[in-house]
Amino acid sequence: MDEMKNPWTVLSKEAVYENAWIRVEHQEVLAPSGRPGVYGTVHFKNQATGVVPIDKDGNVILVGQYRFPLQAYSWEIPEGGGSHSHPALESAQRELREECGLAAERWMELVSMDLSNSVSDERSTIFLAWKLTDDIAQPDETELLQVARVPFWEVLKRVKRGEIRDAMSVAALLRVAVMALQNELPEEISKAIGSCANR
Repeated sequence: MDEMKNPWTVLSKEAVYENAWIRVEHQEVLAPSGRPGVYGTVHFKNQATGVVPIDKDGNVILVGQYRFPLQAYSWEIPEGGGSHSHPALESAQRELREECGLAAERWMELVSMDLSNSVSDERSTIFLAWKLTDDIAQPDETELLQVARVPFWEVLKRVKRGEIRDAMSVAALLRVAVMALQNELPEEISKAIGSCANR
């Protein structure tokens, strides 16, 4: 099978809804089987970014907010969107400042993800941040946020219990855990989360 060849044929495409963040398209297609069908896709106008901020005591800074599409409250890593024309790191730095009132001296890319590839083209890049200092929080007008510092291994337990469900958060936190087990974390982070495991 040629992995580079698109087995779908698009017969027509129409934008049926659009706002500042997304465009929803209805497409008449021929499926890989050759049969006619329809496909609805959501195009995201910004890239998603997230950050796992870990302080000197091994705590992860989490953000709590009510998520409108789910009609449920969610604890997550700081995350948001940024223009495709800017580096993902710049957007992650902005989100950390705006949502948590923090800046970080050190940054490392953790993982890049396709977030819901059956219906959307949204992509994300998530970073690890440490050596944190205070900055001025500037949450978006649509955000009513809580910020909490939780020991890393307690956050991981919340992931395992299904209390943290946000896809970017789950993937990034599990990635940090794997890196810890494989001795791939920066020494400062490894020591910090190691010490918090004993608390």
